[in-house]
Amino acid sequence: MSKKILLLLLLPYISLSQNIDDLFSEKGEVYFSFQYKNKSQLNNLSKIISIDHKTTDEIAYAYANKKEFSEFLKLDVNYTMIKKEALNFTKGSKNNWDYYPTYQEYIDMMTSFADSFPNICKTHHLGTLNSGREIVIVQISDNVGQKENEPSFLYTSSMHGDELSGYVLSLRLIDYILNGYNDNARVTDLVNNIDIWINPLTNPDGAYFGGNQDVWSATRYNSNWVDLNRNYPDPEDGPHPDGNPYQEETNIFLGLADSINFNMAANMHAGAEVCNYPWETWSVLTADDNWWQYVSTEYADSCQTNSGNGYFNSQNNGITNGYDWYEVNGGRQDYMNYFRYCREFTLELSDEKTPNPNDLPDLWDANYPSLLNYMEQSLFGLRGIVTDSITGNPLKAKVEITGHDMDSSHVYSNLPIGNYHRYIYQGNYNITFSKNGYHSKTLNISVLNNTTTIEDIQLVPLNFVGIVNKNIQIKVINSIDILGRKNNTGKNKLLFNIFEDGKIERKITIE
Repeated sequence: MSKKILLLLLLPYISLSQNIDDLFSEKGEVYFSFQYKNKSQLNNLSKIISIDHKTTDEIAYAYANKKEFSEFLKLDVNYTMIKKEALNFTKGSKNNWDYYPTYQEYIDMMTSFADSFPNICKTHHLGTLNSGREIVIVQISDNVGQKENEPSFLYTSSMHGDELSGYVLSLRLIDYILNGYNDNARVTDLVNNIDIWINPLTNPDGAYFGGNQDVWSATRYNSNWVDLNRNYPDPEDGPHPDGNPYQEETNIFLGLADSINFNMAANMHAGAEVCNYPWETWSVLTADDNWWQYVSTEYADSCQTNSGNGYFNSQNNGITNGYDWYEVNGGRQDYMNYFRYCREFTLELSDEKTPNPNDLPDLWDANYPSLLNYMEQSLFGLRGIVTDSITGNPLKAKVEITGHDMDSSHVYSNLPIGNYHRYIYQGNYNITFSKNGYHSKTLNISVLNNTTTIEDIQLVPLNFVGIVNKNIQIKVINSIDILGRKNNTGKNKLLFNIFEDGKIERKITIE
């Protein structure tokens, strides 16, 4: 696909003594570059300013609001201001998907998806910002709105308002899935077996900073000049790593993650062409680093196969560990993995943050097979349902791999179904299922890549009072024996045996 280079105006160095108010007279953010000495210096600067993914091994690119830039100036680092001129592309059409919609067109499209496909699609209005713009998401499933034994999957895009490759690709993905249902076998299988959520625009105030008619003056930060991808709780740096209160947009997605137990996710950005997998906040690799490399390579290889030469080969041939690139604190990717037990990575979809709309069809052709592949990965690995061995009721239980899990890589089964989904690279693992009030159970389980292994688990309660039938009550004495009392008279006592599969069998009768 063709590469378009934005015209950047280089401005002279501005000294610390110079008043910086003029720099922020039009926008609350500035864009600049500087040379850095080493990775350690870059990571330290990343705690002050927002390093951009266009950063190379020698030159860093960064954004800053007024407060951040003032702190940066105190470090006496030479820099070059980069003035981002407003874009002005010829508008295409929805039929060709070679255009960026107006804000109202976007809202109308998100509404019409559910209106046109009410049996498999719901539009959720997650919240309205102070600007009046909305955060909107669609949910797609064969039994949409109903909890089922299936993974919940999330795609979001453009939390940086000027990174808009994924904006149109997400809209087109929704349209492709809805129109392909019952016609395309693979799409039908995904809809029938996954609870799919897609939010094309996480930062509408940034995208439509210049007005609701176009995105040509889009900004990275939101309307409060906060980088939303530094505004999440961080595994290492705590609740407010950027020193800002949680923004409206952040609170909306924190609430969504609280209400929907997402199992897999991806967050779409632009400024490079690479899969960026966790962690970003620290150098320790995840417990599942080999799985992350596997699914990231699958995404990158498919993009390279379905595009022209040279696409999606940034960093290590299209994949990178986030921290290896540069440190990010307060990113959503690490939040979802560490605090929500959801496997999320970051997709950098194009070198140009806001590509020429004429390039969007090529980006779609290159990426949509990969987007489907990654979604399909949510069906693989180890999965099943955890229940109480006596009542059969679903349980929220911890699923942990012995000698493997660390840094919140374990998962939980989720209510009201009791289903769990553990994604892991192929191999043999000792997996322990546990819950307070129940005996833990450990199984040795084999898992293969791109394959589903199902293990339904029944946990035996430590203490239980219940009814076998209308005449016999039982009470757990220990994990093995159950004492029953017939008709509550105390005259006939029955001794029962409970087995690992939860079945109860009468052993002897005592008069």
